Amino acid sequence: MAAMKGLKTIRVMVWACVPLLPLTVAAQGGGFGPAAVVVDRVRETELAPTISIPGTVLSRFDSRLASEVEGRVIWFADVGTVVAKGDPLVRLESTTLDIQREEYQGLVERERARLTFLEPEVVRLETLAAQDNAAESLLNQTQSNLEVARGDLKVANARLRQIEDQIDKTTIPAPFDGIVSERLVNLGEMISRLDEVVRLVNPAAIEITSRAPLNAVAFLEPASELAIYNEYRRGIGTVRTVVPFGDPESHMFELRVDVPAGSWIVGESVRMDVPTAQPKQALAVPRDALVLRREGTFVFRVNDEQVAERVPVTTGAADGDLIEVKGDLAAEDMIIVRGAERLIEGQTVMVTGG
Repeated sequence: MAAMKGLKTIRVMVWACVPLLPLTVAAQGGGFGPAAVVVDRVRETELAPTISIPGTVLSRFDSRLASEVEGRVIWFADVGTVVAKGDPLVRLESTTLDIQREEYQGLVERERARLTFLEPEVVRLETLAAQDNAAESLLNQTQSNLEVARGDLKVANARLRQIEDQIDKTTIPAPFDGIVSERLVNLGEMISRLDEVVRLVNPAAIEITSRAPLNAVAFLEPASELAIYNEYRRGIGTVRTVVPFGDPESHMFELRVDVPAGSWIVGESVRMDVPTAQPKQALAVPRDALVLRREGTFVFRVNDEQVAERVPVTTGAADGDLIEVKGDLAAEDMIIVRGAERLIEGQTVMVTGG
């Protein structure tokens, strides 16, 4: 037992004598090998303070089409159908209208036949009257019948065109290129005039609508470019118009932004960065370069000896991935944007990108 106690004592003494030099060196940053980092440059650029506002992707051509006549649905383009301008979307039964068209075609033909008889008859009676071989009253009566026949022919033609117009409207055409996004009727249903039948959307003619506060609208004008993004993609949009009438309660103004066709999906939610002050020249770094600690914010600069130097900074205006910094930095300084979280002041680094 005494021997065992002595052995434990020796072990404790041995552990107690292990030198602490490696830990000390590590604490000073000299016990680590070069850390692999990705770098970028401090740049002097034009920045403006911005705020992020929500927006929605819309099509400039998005219509719910209604019928102009009543009838029974006998065919429709299904949801997802791609159509060109003028292609049929819905067809209604036209049997009754076809019968009415035949009736008015008969009336037109009858009135034309009357004119065919009366026009030469008036000429004949005028010749006879000039020779005192026809009664004036008969000539006047025939001329009156001719005028009535001409009027009746106009009425018959007008009614025929009305029926033909209604028959044409039993087929509802696409007013623009697009995709059928919603069908509001089913086969065999009777619909009335002004009933909505389909929704047609042009996914190529898109824009983003949003509402911006007055302090942002004051720095926007047509053709201004804005960063647009969500969790899936990023892009650039161009301000088409700022509607110059704000909501009196929210003091928000409608903003319309053009974006390239195919870059976004109709109905998608996005965010936009809009300026709240005039642009200014400033030193800027990528946001990923910032290291945030309780004692403050700093970046790591790589000096000529490939050693990391911690530089405290304060931040200012942001524009997309760039953010203004103020501190002991200069344009073109090399700063670390990946791998800075575990660095120690004075640690040697190995640049793997920049």
